[in-house]
Amino acid sequence: VLRVDLDPLAPAQIDMRVRALPGLGIATGSSSEFRVHRTSSLIDNDDFVLLAALDGGSVMKHRGREEAVGNGQALMMSGEEVGLNLIGAGGFRFINLSFSRKQLSPLIGDPAAVLMRPLPTQSGAMRLLLDYISSIQEVGDELTAEACHLATTHVFDLAALAMGATRDAAQIARGRGVSVARLRAIKADIVAHGGHVDLSARDVAARHGLSARYVRKLFESDGTSLIDFMMNQRLARAHRMLGDPRHAGRSITAIAYEAGFNDLSYFNRAFRRRYDATPSDVRAAACKH
Repeated sequence: VLRVDLDPLAPAQIDMRVRALPGLGIATGSSSEFRVHRTSSLIDNDDFVLLAALDGGSVMKHRGREEAVGNGQALMMSGEEVGLNLIGAGGFRFINLSFSRKQLSPLIGDPAAVLMRPLPTQSGAMRLLLDYISSIQEVGDELTAEACHLATTHVFDLAALAMGATRDAAQIARGRGVSVARLRAIKADIVAHGGHVDLSARDVAARHGLSARYVRKLFESDGTSLIDFMMNQRLARAHRMLGDPRHAGRSITAIAYEAGFNDLSYFNRAFRRRYDATPSDVRAAACKH
């Protein structure tokens, strides 16, 4: 992602995951206290580099300026210039992104104006960008070539919006990268709540600062509906519980209610349609193993 020299200021501890995508380098992880040098002998590209602090802090010296990068902040730097990053005591958890200058520059109104300017990470496009990066890293090596290309496009879209996209690029990004990232975040929220029966479109929308109508449109653009997605999460939760020995003593009715169904007949029909088996069949099969 970026060639640097590391000078540990304490017993060295580094945990980092690196991924290379077309025109994009991703490094996420944590480290102990370090002095990180980017000297002229290590410069081999002119990429833009974004450093986001998730926990802990550091001090970046670059382009004759010095800026602290603490929790909830990010900084953009130029990879074609020297720099020094002092990672403070107590550890540092970060996301580091390296963008092809050739690909990112046309999307940003004034790239030079973004360099060494503290950027908030807790809201807006930057928050979507960092959440999307985390989801890419969680997938591991399962991304296909096509998925890698799409993921890269979405990351560049979100980065451009976070840093001041040109008008045309912003319009494209809002219809592409932002929508994808928002839908992923909403789906993760629903999964975390198990598609609970009390979870409504209005509830989901409010938590993400969106309108219920917009949330429904996001799911429609994905070829499904919010109702169907929530239903599938409830069914998946029931299926897991039926196959879990820890729930062997509970009735199917109790499991259905806990999964979010208040109509047992409807649950049985929906379950069979989804899994081509009855809840009793799934429980019986689990008992044989």
